[in-house]
Amino acid sequence: MTDSTVFRTPITLRWSDLDAFNHVNNARYLTFLEQARIEWFETIGEPWVTEDSAPVVASATLNFKRPIEYPASAFVELFTEKLGNSSVVIGHRIVAADGSLHCDGNVVAVWVGRRDGKPTPLPECVRRASERLLAAAP
Repeated sequence: MTDSTVFRTPITLRWSDLDAFNHVNNARYLTFLEQARIEWFETIGEPWVTEDSAPVVASATLNFKRPIEYPASAFVELFTEKLGNSSVVIGHRIVAADGSLHCDGNVVAVWVGRRDGKPTPLPECVRRASERLLAAAP
């Protein structure tokens, strides 16, 4: 995907990301995705975490397609798959510089009250940002 409605950020591989087979360890993919989500949220330009509410990951799905071998140039691409009242399903792809797919899947992020842990409405700034990425869902 190179659509302008996809959030795309590079991955910087570190030696500590690798396993004994010179591949990126599968657990690191979650870290790459987390970093990409934070970078995307930071582009919103408004508070997406407040004293009252914050996002939690309710589920994460990763479909491993091809290992990332060191050294490599790779990118995380994010887009909105579904928008709910208190949640957003963020689709993700980890791709090589040539566009080949390493991993895809999604994460369900739910905004919850920081005091009671119960779902709370999405912040309007998150809703608007998610709507901009909704058109990118494959």
